[in-house]
Amino acid sequence: MNNFIKSCMAGALLLTTLHSQAQVTNERLLHTAADPSSWLLYHGSYDGHRNSALTQITPANVSKLKLQWIWQQRTRGGASEKFEATPLLVDGVMYTVAAPNDVVALDPLTGRVYWTLAYTPAPEARVCCGRVNRGLAMHGNTLFMGAIDGHLLAIDAISGQIKWNIEIADASLGYSLTVAPLVIGNKVIVGPAGGEYGIRGFIAAYDVETGKELWKFNTVPGPGEAGFDSWKDPAKQAWKQGGGSIWTTGSYDPELNLMYWGVGNPGPDWNGDNRPGDNLYTDSLVALNPDTGKLVWHYQFTPHDEMDYDATQVPVLADINWNGKARKVVMTANRNGVFYVLDRTNGSFLLGKPFVSVNWMSGFDKKGRPIRVLGPTEAGTFIMPNNQGATNWYPPSYSPQTGLFYVPTWMDTYSVYTKRPVSYTAGQQYVGAFPTMTMPALSVKPANQRIHEEGYGAIQAIDPKTGDVVWRHEMTDVTDSGVLSTASNLVFAGGREGFFYALNAKTGEELWRANLGGQVASGPISYQLNGKQYIAVSAGSGLFVFALED
Repeated sequence: MNNFIKSCMAGALLLTTLHSQAQVTNERLLHTAADPSSWLLYHGSYDGHRNSALTQITPANVSKLKLQWIWQQRTRGGASEKFEATPLLVDGVMYTVAAPNDVVALDPLTGRVYWTLAYTPAPEARVCCGRVNRGLAMHGNTLFMGAIDGHLLAIDAISGQIKWNIEIADASLGYSLTVAPLVIGNKVIVGPAGGEYGIRGFIAAYDVETGKELWKFNTVPGPGEAGFDSWKDPAKQAWKQGGGSIWTTGSYDPELNLMYWGVGNPGPDWNGDNRPGDNLYTDSLVALNPDTGKLVWHYQFTPHDEMDYDATQVPVLADINWNGKARKVVMTANRNGVFYVLDRTNGSFLLGKPFVSVNWMSGFDKKGRPIRVLGPTEAGTFIMPNNQGATNWYPPSYSPQTGLFYVPTWMDTYSVYTKRPVSYTAGQQYVGAFPTMTMPALSVKPANQRIHEEGYGAIQAIDPKTGDVVWRHEMTDVTDSGVLSTASNLVFAGGREGFFYALNAKTGEELWRANLGGQVASGPISYQLNGKQYIAVSAGSGLFVFALED
């Protein structure tokens, strides 16, 4: 018996001991704030706050953070395999996904590997934007992972063995799973990426024990479904390749029994001539009943999108004082450059305010619909923000302590959008002319405006009651990092230049930084074991864990 097999057997034996009594129950998922030793959900909690209740690391001592260990993932696809996963921390074990779909169980105190499941996606897998995975979900002693070949896997958390493996969509047509699943009750819920390949998106629930499909909500409605009349092409065929992908894990309000998911762009991208109409439910926030998958309400951020402004940003839930009254809201900083506050009980529009330079719209009508003034043309149109967006899938944070919303931002970017004919071929990209950053002679830059082709990164703190930017921490390069806030008034985030920062959550003052040697493209987490608080984040091809020096 070789040493590798012995090590795996020893790791499985230890995990058996650790998990002998522990289970990730529905009750634990509902009350994650009562368990600071763990990080049980992709966002840390159902509300999407990514806010840790731990207070051992403070603005006064954060400068004493020291690296505890690094775990290095093996890479198979080069730069296309960014380490985007947010780890889970469950009962003294850390679980993460090395790109694209290798699941790893680690000792969170030392980085020792307990087991690895090396899953090889089918060769038919195709993705537009990297062979990546954003994380796992867990229920009982079962982990759930979506794979880039359109498969959903259930994995034994003790042994690392696959319990079941189902295909939820055809990878050869461009369907893939990059999103971290969401577990609610006995359901594991996911949706596919692939809007750039002309998929027809959906959100679906599967039984945690068997993988049986329990319901499916089509993010692009077909004949007879509500919203179908928003696809106004005479042939009534555009919906079949209508896009509406799912990149980012939704949030959940157990009191209202509603879950909230952001939906991606319509297809084809960058030319909407083949699909006149608003193209529901693309670029929308949808509120669904998790028991049935039925739509309760929706709000569309960018009707008839031709700028690639996916609404795949995290819906963050909070109860705040709104004009003197308590109100249940959902907040999101959208890729289109606008920060929104909606009533999460019914979807009514409360606030929309740009948090970067925006010129594609001029404001909102009385119903909260954006007044669009620009779109792609055959000659080329200068539009802000660029096709990357003001922010993207990377998760923000909300601190109940400060009342501020922290969003990773691409500042003051533009693209020139040029309309070209596009046709659909199964399994090939369905996008039109890629936006450029070459300034056409006919376009004029706004006066007195900082304009950047690729932009620069920033973490911005927004007051949800007004939409005002309270502070901004600027970087030299753009950022793909998620954000973590803590009850001790710290904010952790990073950027493409490889720095990982600790900021004062009230002022944005930089208090500490570390150079991780690779871009931060994941969401940090915090956990506490044996009386010590840890901060973990992925960057480059490594997972880095910090704590205060003894």
